[in-house]
Amino acid sequence: MHPAFSVIFFTALSGAGYGLWFWLALASTGDRNATLPGLALGFVLVSIGLLSSTLHLGKPLRAWRAFSQWRSSWLSREGLLSLLCYAPALWLAMSLLHGNDNGGARVLLAISSLATVVCTAMIYASLKPIPAWRHPLVLPVYLAFATSTGGWLWLVLRSLYGVPPSRAGILAAVMAAALLWALKSACWRSIDHAELPVGRTSALGLSADREVRVFERPHTEANYLTREMGFVLARKHSRKLRGLSVVFFALIPMLCALILWAFPQGRALPWLTIAALSALIGTFVERWLFFAEAKHLVTLYY
Repeated sequence: MHPAFSVIFFTALSGAGYGLWFWLALASTGDRNATLPGLALGFVLVSIGLLSSTLHLGKPLRAWRAFSQWRSSWLSREGLLSLLCYAPALWLAMSLLHGNDNGGARVLLAISSLATVVCTAMIYASLKPIPAWRHPLVLPVYLAFATSTGGWLWLVLRSLYGVPPSRAGILAAVMAAALLWALKSACWRSIDHAELPVGRTSALGLSADREVRVFERPHTEANYLTREMGFVLARKHSRKLRGLSVVFFALIPMLCALILWAFPQGRALPWLTIAALSALIGTFVERWLFFAEAKHLVTLYY
């Protein structure tokens, strides 16, 4: 599939925003000073992500029509939930401004944030023509990236407002990065060794032992399908980019966390900032690969 930067920005930035909202919603009242800036930062990330997603549409002004198909479309459900998330976020912000801590708003914000990420992942996991996106680890990986990037941002904000990370928090961050690495690596290995569920023979209703070859290409020049669905990424470039993404979303954040573990009296904010930015960069690279490595079954026709 051709990687659309608008969709890459959407999934990466909005995922980080929803992850940030999730963690601050679970935080104790002792983190109240960082909660309002966290709500604001999450609002910015989510809004930029949602607005960038409309750039991929042929007619962005008609995006509102997607909200009507919530009974059958994960895209429509994701759109509705993404807007509903603003309500508990604003509710919690207003409560904090009036000196109260609203537990109900926190619960609703945490649930709606994760539910929106689930719907975003299911937009791709529900597409049968792209076997790589149907993998059972696609949904857990989307949740892991959202909670990981959002978690690093939350640690940065807490440190900025005078709440240094505890040793338990640092250990949890390392384990979360390691889990994300393990999940994504397992997904990559499975996709690399998986065969397409259908072929030219099955499309024609023939037995598997029959050989079908393309006699002549259906088009003499590139068209929309070959550009969008037939994007090809060389395997050697794929391996390099996979390694690069792991370095950014897992290894560098883990290294920063281990430094904080070894030197708990040092300044935490610079290391946490490096970890958060690195995790976001790694997420962008991984999302580009998520689209670039996907093979649409329509390419069998060509």
